[in-house]
Amino acid sequence: MAEIADGQRRIAGIAFACLAALCFTMVDAIAKYLAPHLPTAEIMFFRGLFALLPVLYLVHGHGGIRAIRTGRPVWHLLRASFAVLSLFAAFFAVGRMPLADVIAIAFAAPLFVTGLSVLLLGERVGIHRWSAVIVGFVGVIIMVRPGAQFDWVALVALCGTLAMACAAIVVRHMSSTERSVTIVFYHTAATILAAGVMLPAAWVMPSLADWPWLIAIGVVGGAAQLMQTEAYRRAPVSTVVPFQYTAIIWAVLIGYAAWVDAPDLPLLGGATLVVASVLYVLHRETRRRSAAARPGD
Repeated sequence: MAEIADGQRRIAGIAFACLAALCFTMVDAIAKYLAPHLPTAEIMFFRGLFALLPVLYLVHGHGGIRAIRTGRPVWHLLRASFAVLSLFAAFFAVGRMPLADVIAIAFAAPLFVTGLSVLLLGERVGIHRWSAVIVGFVGVIIMVRPGAQFDWVALVALCGTLAMACAAIVVRHMSSTERSVTIVFYHTAATILAAGVMLPAAWVMPSLADWPWLIAIGVVGGAAQLMQTEAYRRAPVSTVVPFQYTAIIWAVLIGYAAWVDAPDLPLLGGATLVVASVLYVLHRETRRRSAAARPGD
C-alpha cells in the first residue's frame, strides 16, 4: 500500500509539473501579446498584483500571517531582487524574440546554478558535471548565436537566466529556515513594489481588451507557482525536473499558432544540448546525494 501511495504521489507531482510548465509558458505568451502596446514594467505590475489572489490563498492554507513571518528579511530582499530582474528580462525579451527562443535560453538556469554553487556556496562539482555544464553552455552559445546573427535581446534573455540562477542560489541558502510559501509571497510583493516604482514613468492606460489578459497573466502566474510548489512537494526533484521541459513543446505550439514563429535548427540543436546537460547534471547530483561521494563525481 505504501508503494502504491508513493507512486500516486509521484504521478500527481508529474501532473503538477506539466501543468506548471504550461502555465508559465502561457504567462510568457500573454506578456508577448501585451508587449507591443504596454510597457514591460506595467505588465510586470499586473502580473504581481493579480498573482496575489492565488498566493494569498496559499498563505491562508499555511497558517495565515504566521506563514510570512521571517527572521531573514535581507535574504528575501536579495532573492526577490534577482527574481524581479529575471522577470523583467524575460518579459522584455518575449516581446522582441520568438517565445520558444526565450524559454529555451531560460533552460540554462540549472547550469548557471551548478557553476555558481561552487563559487558562492563552496559545493564540490566533479569532472563529470563540469563536462556537462561546458556542453550545456555550448548549447547556449548556439542558441544565442554570437556573430553575424547576434541579437542583443538574446543577451538580455541570457542575463535574465543568470539572475534566475542567482535567485535559486539564494533560495538554496535559505531553504533550511524558510518555507516555499514565504519565499513566493515576498517574491510577489517585491514584483508589485519594484514595478510600481517604475509605473509613473511608463504608464499607458490599458484598453478594455487588455484587462482580461492582465488579470489572466497574474492569476495564471500565481497558479503556476502553486503548481510548481505542489510538484516538488509530491515528488523528488529528479522526477519533476524532466517534465518541466515540456514548456518548450507548449512554446513552439503557442508561438507558431499565434505568431507563426517556427523554431530553426540552431534553436532546436542548442536546446537539445542544454536539456541533455541539465538532465545529466541532475543524474549525477542524485547519485551523489544517494550514496557516499566518490572521487571523480
